[in-house]
Amino acid sequence: MSGIGMYILFLAPTLILGLAAQWWLKKTFATNAELGVQSGMTGEEVARRILDANGLHGVPVNPSPGGPLSDHYDPRSRGVFLSEPVFAGRSIAAAAVAAHEVGHAIQHDKAYAPMQIRSTMFPAVAFASSTWIFLLMAGAFMNALGLIQVAIALYAIAVLFHFVTLPVEFDASKRAQVQLAGLGLVSDSERTGTRRVLTAAAMTYVVGALAALSQLLYFVLAYLQD
Repeated sequence: MSGIGMYILFLAPTLILGLAAQWWLKKTFATNAELGVQSGMTGEEVARRILDANGLHGVPVNPSPGGPLSDHYDPRSRGVFLSEPVFAGRSIAAAAVAAHEVGHAIQHDKAYAPMQIRSTMFPAVAFASSTWIFLLMAGAFMNALGLIQVAIALYAIAVLFHFVTLPVEFDASKRAQVQLAGLGLVSDSERTGTRRVLTAAAMTYVVGALAALSQLLYFVLAYLQD
């Protein structure tokens, strides 16, 4: 099989799954963004309510400088950042996403082990992610197996990071569901919508991890097999 054929064989399935996961997330978010929560609270208010209920009064909730779906928790500044549709939205989708990001803040406060491992790995992953492709191209151009091996090893670190991220994201969603229900921020009927939004978001991380693993396997077979 040609190199291009092997690459397509390894990457095409995960590419299709990735596109499907992104479509599902956008569709699920859009559907639930049109459904208002009975509490009438914005995503900012939901986040603030959960943070205060968990004693995290010093963690700010700020608008995210990015576009839609740029919501995140920054462990360096210890701040929750919400995109405009979530920050100001009064929908099931906004409540779900806001609660998920606060879930990361709670993880940080509780010293959740997978999150600590992820944070410890981040500097190495940042270096590996910005370096491996240049080493791989240089190694392939010069036919230098040593450079190729280093490049693939660096990429393997980035792949591992994807899989370490999975329990962090799943746990944040679990915490979000518990907080939303326990504090009465969503009704029983609205919990179905929040669960769907969080599940769709989680699937993008799963597919991303599988895609990274598939590419790693391709590189190993294409460059390192005898």
